[in-house]
Amino acid sequence: MKSSLIVLALVAVVAADKIPDFVAPGKCPAVDKRAFFDMQRFAGVWYETALTKNPYQLLQQCVRNEYSFDGHKITAKTTGINAEGRTARRHGQIAPMPLGEPYLSIDYEGSFLAPFVILDTDYDVDFSRGYFADFAFIFSRAPSMADQHMRRCEAAFRNIGFDTSRFTKTVQGHSCRYDTQIGF
Repeated sequence: MKSSLIVLALVAVVAADKIPDFVAPGKCPAVDKRAFFDMQRFAGVWYETALTKNPYQLLQQCVRNEYSFDGHKITAKTTGINAEGRTARRHGQIAPMPLGEPYLSIDYEGSFLAPFVILDTDYDVDFSRGYFADFAFIFSRAPSMADQHMRRCEAAFRNIGFDTSRFTKTVQGHSCRYDTQIGF
């Protein structure tokens, strides 16, 4: 009996080592997923200014998102600099969830379809126990963001119980060469 408890404890310790570092104990924050979201107004250029650990975000600096709305979904073209210091591009889309769930989905190449919830924007929007994974971003319409706007974004995350200390700043600025014709 005692040896089987030790084996179970060892299995639990080994299993704990295999949990990815972007997965956290607890449960997802409570978010009103029935929020109204205006895809047409969301379309345009957004610069990533901060994010949480995300193994699916392969771009690490100078991240620029160009969103185009086609009347049903948003086509996403993301450009930036990867871990090797090379410019790179990724394509994806933001669309209503397939079975009518009251929120959006995001789907990028090399990733998987996932729920996508907008907490707040620069326009008017009404809007289990165990482990969970969430990926959070703060976007701006310009490469830099005023501190007051950053604080507003962080407050929106704190209001749903999100630990904003998990954010790391995304390098933007003079070292980035944005070209709107080719994306980077």
